[in-house]
Amino acid sequence: MHHFQTRIENISDLQVLLYTVSGGSLTAAARALGITPAAASATLKRLETQLGTRLFERSTRAMRLTPPGQILLEYAQRAFELLAEGESQLDAERGALVGTVRVSAPSDLARTVLMPMFDEFLHLHPGVKLTLNVGDRLLDVLRDEIDFAIRYGELSDSRLVARQLSLEHPVLSASPDYLRRHGTPLAPTDLVDHNCIAFMRAGRTFNSWRFGQNDQWTTVRVSGDRVVDDASMARQWAVAGAGIIFMTEIEQRRDLQSGALVRLLAEWGTDPYPLHAILPSGRFVPNRVRALVDFIAGRFAERRLSNTER
Repeated sequence: MHHFQTRIENISDLQVLLYTVSGGSLTAAARALGITPAAASATLKRLETQLGTRLFERSTRAMRLTPPGQILLEYAQRAFELLAEGESQLDAERGALVGTVRVSAPSDLARTVLMPMFDEFLHLHPGVKLTLNVGDRLLDVLRDEIDFAIRYGELSDSRLVARQLSLEHPVLSASPDYLRRHGTPLAPTDLVDHNCIAFMRAGRTFNSWRFGQNDQWTTVRVSGDRVVDDASMARQWAVAGAGIIFMTEIEQRRDLQSGALVRLLAEWGTDPYPLHAILPSGRFVPNRVRALVDFIAGRFAERRLSNTER
């Protein structure tokens, strides 16, 4: 039998290190662990005493990892991932998925498309709990406390892996009331005379809209009295008659089907907009997380098949 010895007397003390880094302070770590800040501070001091080195450089504004602290952080993350993998394997042996899956998803897509998928998955797997961060802010999958993010666009970070869920196209739309008051654009260039609701992501406003017809493409720089970083609000404003939006068809489907929104310039094509499930490339993925990604991908595949057969 192997006897493993370490200077760290209680491995769970390492959680203070992990949560201090992710939360940025001992107070945040204490809150996450359900203990007092004084207890968190005492745990960190105990760790440093046992290891004989400082893990953080402390200041009034922030706590910054020392080089030894950075080394320990990487091994601690790996250790807890291995423990999670072991637990996941035991769960798989029992044929059940258990534990929490932390997901970040765009606001409107979460409300209009993903919610029933989540509901169905949780019904099928009562041992799983979902923590959902809804918003169009681009969370950092590597640093934030999430297992995977669902996001539009191409992947640029090599430390991440992306599984394509769907390939959507943005469509132009407005409410019947807006069109009665302002007229219907008949060509992309007509948009310069309309109030267009632009979307903002990561501090950048997307107000250059691109359209193609007969292999000829044109880009129109639009303007309006509203720019918003929440797709759900943009769509609600459009339904209320405030302006024209340029969003994926999947997010507008209910309003287009009900007539609350009218599709415009339908004979013009738009660039494909991929939707991905994004995960860190080097992190262990528990069975429950992999199962949810597979489930969502399967539901999107069924939607594609259903749309093709119409």
